[in-house]
Amino acid sequence: MCLIAWNWQPGGALPLLVLANRDEFYARPALALHPWPCGRVLAGQDAQAGGTWLGLGPGQVASRQARFAAITNFREPLLARNDAPTRGTLVPDFLQSDASAADFLTGLRGRAGAYNPFNLLLFDGTALLGFESHSGRTVALAPGIGAVSNAGFNTPWPKLQRLTQSLRTHGTASNPDADPEPLLALLGDRAQAPDADLPATGIPLALERALSPLFIQTSDYGTRASSLVRMHRDRAEIIEKTFDARGATGQRRLAWPLPATA
Repeated sequence: MCLIAWNWQPGGALPLLVLANRDEFYARPALALHPWPCGRVLAGQDAQAGGTWLGLGPGQVASRQARFAAITNFREPLLARNDAPTRGTLVPDFLQSDASAADFLTGLRGRAGAYNPFNLLLFDGTALLGFESHSGRTVALAPGIGAVSNAGFNTPWPKLQRLTQSLRTHGTASNPDADPEPLLALLGDRAQAPDADLPATGIPLALERALSPLFIQTSDYGTRASSLVRMHRDRAEIIEKTFDARGATGQRRLAWPLPATA
């Protein structure tokens, strides 16, 4: 997952709305959004390493509020290790736990260095927290609109500025019953950022340009999934559009709690 934006309105009709793009090599196999056999995770799945980039799970006992988690890589080529465990297991670990977001991150902090650098976004039904493994910092996210990509939370990368501004001006971003398609369409923006606005992350300039749009498409790497998550007070849903090198491959819309037959 390489881009996540949210509108966090605790106490509102729609407490949390999330828009996210997952970027990955086209050759890496993945499963589309589905209920996992454990019955406690609703997510897509990395078929190579077994983790996921974004998903829903059950909330606290006696509450119908679901929990949510999503992860992005932190772009630091010099820190990447081939022998590190997959970061994608952190999302289902949280979704299947009964820990609060704060307690989960407390337990994670001491072992976060075992993974390649990442940013983790957690919602436990009450608190929305971020975690930056490169700094060991837990970020208490204030109500309103925010975003994270492959740097620290709310780093003003051009793609994040474009998406958060679109959310601010979008009249249905807090409407729980709004048509999801216009919001999902925001994630399809393929405009490259001007060179003067590009971050310097240790990769060649041509690649920095190619990775600057919200929706990425190169010959072998690009946006594989666009997701809209709506966390209502007593239920939640994910709408996921999937893509390969040729274009769109499908769309799924699933809700939490899962039906008894799921």
